[in-house]
Amino acid sequence: MYQKVILIGRLGRDPEMRYTPDGTPVTTFSVATDRRWVDANGQQQQRTIWFRVTAWRRLAETCNQFLTKGRLVMVEGELSEPRPYQGRDGEWRASLDVRATAVKFLEGRGEAAGPEAAEGAEPEAPIDEEEIPF
Repeated sequence: MYQKVILIGRLGRDPEMRYTPDGTPVTTFSVATDRRWVDANGQQQQRTIWFRVTAWRRLAETCNQFLTKGRLVMVEGELSEPRPYQGRDGEWRASLDVRATAVKFLEGRGEAAGPEAAEGAEPEAPIDEEEIPF
């Protein structure tokens, strides 16, 4: 079986890079995707869905170096099983986590960007998320 997800959205905050106990870099960042439509009453509607993206090794270093809050990106990766959590308001939600295999930077600082991309060359076994010290 195979699964792949492609997201295009904007970073909700600057990426955070950390290291596992064995020194492997891991970077996390959030990406917001928007969907807009006109409903049956002619009213504009919008829905934003947030994804928590995790990048490993060289891809983690590249994302940490070049990405900033608000930057438009395309993320390719694998969607993890959604994890339920209770928000501050008491409502139940699901965390949508993506393990990035590639990230393409779609625009630079206020201008259209060229074909910048970061590919995750990760043929080795993935690291267990329990090893992350945060």
